[in-house]
Amino acid sequence: MTSKQRAYLKGLASTLDPIFQIGKSSVTPEITTAIEEAFNNRELLKIAVLKNCMDDPRLIAEMISERTHSQVVQVIGKKIVLYKPDKKNPKIVLPK
Repeated sequence: MTSKQRAYLKGLASTLDPIFQIGKSSVTPEITTAIEEAFNNRELLKIAVLKNCMDDPRLIAEMISERTHSQVVQVIGKKIVLYKPDKKNPKIVLPK
C-alpha cells in the first residue's frame, strides 16, 4: 500500500466510529471472528482499545491484521484502522 493510498484511507476512516472495543481480555478468538465477519460487510474498520487493556495497540493491530488477512492503515493512540478489500465487489477504489 502506497502512502497516497494510506492517506486516502485515513481520510475515509476519520468519519467512522469504532465498531469494536478491545478490553482487558485483549484479543480473543471471539473478537477475531467478529472482526472477520464485519469485513464481509465493510472494507474499512475502526477499533477502539479501552484503557483497561494492558497490551500495546500496535501489537494488537498487527495481531488482528495477521489473523484476518487485513492491512493496518493506522494506529493513533488507542484507535486502530484496518482495511481489507472485498475480492468480488470492492466498494473503496484506492488511488494509484
